[in-house]
Amino acid sequence: MTGNAKNRLPAWLQLALIAILFAGPLILATWLYLDGSLRPSGRTNHGAIIDPIINLRESLPNSALADLSEDSWLLVYANVDDCAAECRETLYVLRQSRLMLGNDMQRLLRVFLRGPTAPDRVFIEEQHAGLAIIEDPELNELLEARRPQEMSPGGFFLVDPLGNLVMYFPPEIDPGDMVEDIQHLLDLSRIG
Repeated sequence: MTGNAKNRLPAWLQLALIAILFAGPLILATWLYLDGSLRPSGRTNHGAIIDPIINLRESLPNSALADLSEDSWLLVYANVDDCAAECRETLYVLRQSRLMLGNDMQRLLRVFLRGPTAPDRVFIEEQHAGLAIIEDPELNELLEARRPQEMSPGGFFLVDPLGNLVMYFPPEIDPGDMVEDIQHLLDLSRIG
């Protein structure tokens, strides 16, 4: 035997080292995940996912909202009171949030679900062109019943183009966070 052959590792040991080299990181990652060290922490969305999902077209087939949601995502603000200062500010947030979507803003329609008193038409035409305004007490009741009770009323509901009530955003949410959630859903969606 030459001196070079004496320094060689046995074939079984070489194979074991190669197996450890490739399988080691996988085994380590699995162990860390099961241990909880690599598990994702909490949720990543800022709004509340409506669970179980309810289809508004099936629940309220005569609602004007069913016609609106056929080709677009809807961001619905419900206010049954007069549209005073707080309502006007919320409509402004609704408008600006849609604009923050950039190229995807065409995929989202803003909806104002009003109460029995119609908002100031001049204000709406001047400040909120393109805002769909509907009055539907049954829809308002359904939305209020589906709002997560731990969250403040007066926020925004997101409806997908299939008519499913998807998310609720409380009124105090940072508009950037709401847009981040909506953008994420739009990026993943193949509809609307």
